[in-house]
Amino acid sequence: MSTQQFLLSAWSWNPIVFALVAGSLVAYLLAFGVTIRMWWFMAALVVFLLSQLSPLNALADGYLFSAHMLQHILLLLIIPAFLLLSLPRVVSVRWCPHFLTHPLVGWSAGVGAMWFWHYPTLCNAAVSSRPVYAVQTVSLLLLGTLFWSQVIAPREEERLSPPGAVLYLFSACVTCSALGIILTFSPITVCPIYGMAGADPLALESTIRSTWGMTPERDQQIGGLLMWVPMCFIYLGAIFGQIARWFGEPVVARTNA
Repeated sequence: MSTQQFLLSAWSWNPIVFALVAGSLVAYLLAFGVTIRMWWFMAALVVFLLSQLSPLNALADGYLFSAHMLQHILLLLIIPAFLLLSLPRVVSVRWCPHFLTHPLVGWSAGVGAMWFWHYPTLCNAAVSSRPVYAVQTVSLLLLGTLFWSQVIAPREEERLSPPGAVLYLFSACVTCSALGIILTFSPITVCPIYGMAGADPLALESTIRSTWGMTPERDQQIGGLLMWVPMCFIYLGAIFGQIARWFGEPVVARTNA
């Protein structure tokens, strides 16, 4: 199979995913109507569809660890952030139990998700078992929402102060970078299932190994780099946003912070 053939044929049809997306869109419109923030919600739905139905999902399904890592970044950091940005400023995200709103819980959720799901046994299980994969997908979305709610909750009073948010994001960046460095330079395969030869329903294995020159070792290195560099750029972008928010506050508010 050529690369072009793969990119054209590896899209999948999943009625459950489409039903969830359609139901979410209807629920959003019923709750908030058509607003300028709705475009953030639409972006979240589009990214979710791409993560689940595009060739990226096909590659992540037992072929490339790096595709799996990119999928995780979308589910944990991009989609939850877009969903929170789509909510009107009058909406409170503090409906959940009080302990879940603590910054340490949010930080642990966002950082711990990557460490937890890259334990080899769990990583293998999520690739080989549809139910485990579904649990992983839902958990990444929920944990990512807990993480970002500390920084970009719709209500200003429910967010961390800008200095606190900067520390929150910087420490998350450092911790995820540590895991990315481990994945990049570790001689041990973190998710062994990606290096195993098995059934190849897409006839893609030879394309990955021969045409793309992707070995299991190189694949893991790229996956580690994705966690190490792009994830930190996401955090860095959010840090700049918090610095802009800080200096955009009235002088009196900054003095009292």
